[in-house]
Amino acid sequence: MARQKKEPEGPRPPAPWMSTFSDLMNLLLCFFVLLFSMSTVQEEKFEEVAASFQSTFSILPKGAAAIGDGILVSNGVSQLNELSEYFSTMGAQDDGTQMEKIESYLEQIEREELIESENMAASIEEELEQALDKEIIDGIEIDFTSQYVVLQMNGALLFDSGRAEIKKEAQVYLEKIGEVLLEYDRNLIEVIGHTDTVPVSSSSKYADNMELSFFRANSVAGYLRDNKGISPAYIQASGRGEYDPVATNDTPEGRAQNRRVEIRIYREVSNEK
Repeated sequence: MARQKKEPEGPRPPAPWMSTFSDLMNLLLCFFVLLFSMSTVQEEKFEEVAASFQSTFSILPKGAAAIGDGILVSNGVSQLNELSEYFSTMGAQDDGTQMEKIESYLEQIEREELIESENMAASIEEELEQALDKEIIDGIEIDFTSQYVVLQMNGALLFDSGRAEIKKEAQVYLEKIGEVLLEYDRNLIEVIGHTDTVPVSSSSKYADNMELSFFRANSVAGYLRDNKGISPAYIQASGRGEYDPVATNDTPEGRAQNRRVEIRIYREVSNEK
């Protein structure tokens, strides 16, 4: 008859899952303590960080250096260790004005971005006026937002009706425009095609206005890429067809305004050179 195993005396060792469970509880505790410490923002510290980033980074290619000296960011990442000190002192009680200060700061950033876009648009317009004839300049509208500067060209200036091949006489204009855009060759450049609501003819090789608008934009982007040396990594083409009009499609004048190509030059500059 087989003997039964005798259970060892003394306390049993803890189950393996208990050590994993205790580690998980410790991590959760640390996580919630961290969330609590970051739940409020000390006003002076927030303004210090905001001012540091504002004075550190430059986004215009003709402006200051890409990375300069700041309170928390200087010479690359040499002072990033101060961020730990900043987060450790963020536990001050919120007096109810933090959101207003953040909104005010964001509005200030947007105003400064608009000013920078306006300066960028004025610079591009001045260079185009020197490079192109007045009658061509009259066919190009320059506008800007806080994010980009846009050159809007009438479709009849570049293309024959229903076609996406750039006219030979228009290539001279794109040549000059490309020379100006080379100064922003590390900004994202987006070429967007637009049409009116008149359907393409049944004999057209394009399925619809959306396809026609894309191929027109792609022709312009391809010319700037292949003939002016703008990097393919920084230029892209898209078509909006008839779905983003700037005027009514009920009149010939309105349809002519809607047949257009836009070149958007975004302000942000890549750090890759």
